[in-house]
Amino acid sequence: MREGAAARRDRVLETVRARGEVRVTTLARELGVSVVTVRRDVEELSRRGQLARGHGVARSLTSVPGQQEPPRTVDAAAPAVGLIVPEHHSYLFEAVRGARAVLEAAGVRVALHIARHHPGAEREMARQAVEQGARGLLVAPRWRTADAPALDERWLCELPVPAVLMERRPDAGTPLHALDSVCSDHWYGAQLALDHLIGLGHRRLVLAARDDSPTARTLRTAFERIAAERPEVADWAVVLTSEAAAATAPDPTRQPGTGGQAAPLVDLCAVLREHRATAAVLHADVDALMLVQQLREGGVRVPQDCSVVAYDDVVAALGSPPLTAVAPPKEEIGRVAAEVLLRRLEHPRGAAPEAVRRIELLPRLVVRGSSAEAAASPG
Repeated sequence: MREGAAARRDRVLETVRARGEVRVTTLARELGVSVVTVRRDVEELSRRGQLARGHGVARSLTSVPGQQEPPRTVDAAAPAVGLIVPEHHSYLFEAVRGARAVLEAAGVRVALHIARHHPGAEREMARQAVEQGARGLLVAPRWRTADAPALDERWLCELPVPAVLMERRPDAGTPLHALDSVCSDHWYGAQLALDHLIGLGHRRLVLAARDDSPTARTLRTAFERIAAERPEVADWAVVLTSEAAAATAPDPTRQPGTGGQAAPLVDLCAVLREHRATAAVLHADVDALMLVQQLREGGVRVPQDCSVVAYDDVVAALGSPPLTAVAPPKEEIGRVAAEVLLRRLEHPRGAAPEAVRRIELLPRLVVRGSSAEAAASPG
């Protein structure tokens, strides 16, 4: 009798946990199945958060009983990869952690470059990284406005070393379309949030989101399209959480001319009343926590009066109540991007047949205490 996928994956997980790290080819040989089958099993187990997927290996998320993992060190003279991310961006720093694990396991030194929030900052960081000997780059441009990618096209496409865009997806038909990229499928993330709330009986929904990142813009577009196409949705609205989305603001949490004071969030209580909404999707996590506090102060109970789904899941679990959240695979984005870059370093474009990779990873929904079945319809 042929072994089912669930039983086979249990054996994969048991083997990896027992040994700490196992090559995919070894697992395939021992299980008597193809490498492709095991690779799919490992990808699924990684997506569930049960193990870590490396470059041709599966790794346990816990230490092997009786073994002490030796400290991982990388020779200071080892080849380097530059990681370029915006300052004050905890979301992308989780991706950096994933990338670092893969690169250091491959004996590659990591050089982190933090780009300030002003035009051209990433280009300068890339120049410095290359001058300092970086063999390749992982780049996550801020791209605060919709036209920002066009400003970065020339220098990104003319880099003298391979580069992979991390958590950024250039538009089709642009020069950047030909760069390797790894990002979350935020359209799917919006669908997860809406499916969850609609499944709980909510028919009037609000999205409160920023407009200062590709994630925010994709999320807003997806929410509008999906909500408009779902017959169960009686009414919906999309609102900006603050004026801090303006491109001239030096920091995504600041508003020009406020002397460093935080920009005001939208009056979510008023929006809920206007649309008689019973549920809201809030991007990003920090704004979500502040907006839930605003609802509490306005006499709106979460989740009794309004269910909430946060987007990003960086600090959503720390809310009161802990917030149900859509969790993009942040560390996995970094791991996969690093694997793509390592492969590109082995097979530079033009040196061997090697397709450009545009990889999307699916977020997952983490249900906590901020979402519940809708009360009686507001009419």
